[in-house]
Amino acid sequence: MFVKINGVQHYLWRAVDHEGDVLESYVTKTRDKQAALTFLKKAMKRYGAPKVIVTDRLRSYGAAMKEIGNVDRREVGRHLNNRADNSHLPLRRRERAMLRFRQMRSLQRFASVHSPVHNHFNHQGNIERRNRFKDLRSAALPQWRELLAA
Repeated sequence: MFVKINGVQHYLWRAVDHEGDVLESYVTKTRDKQAALTFLKKAMKRYGAPKVIVTDRLRSYGAAMKEIGNVDRREVGRHLNNRADNSHLPLRRRERAMLRFRQMRSLQRFASVHSPVHNHFNHQGNIERRNRFKDLRSAALPQWRELLAA
């Protein structure tokens, strides 16, 4: 996903789990092998080596994964990375409300904080029944307040 900061295009790399929750966010000016390598190392250091990594057809992913030694874990397909593509929609909505970003550092800080908060409060209302959905939402707020108090 690309984001414009003061008219200059930057790239927001995201690691998304199998449920669509954003695990890691990273902002770079380029979308090359070095940026992919840095992002993959950062995500794998924090969450461990995944069984499968679904990416788009960008060649820098292949080059970075070849260097790490995960080429056999990479999957590329037409609709396989839809979950990652849809994970940027809440960030885009919030970005529009904030009237864009002015600095790369502020985007990085915002993306790293926005994702866990959104993951915590976003219970898929279209899948859950209304009563269950309301129970999950009402339970999320006290949990969040407990986390902030700690």
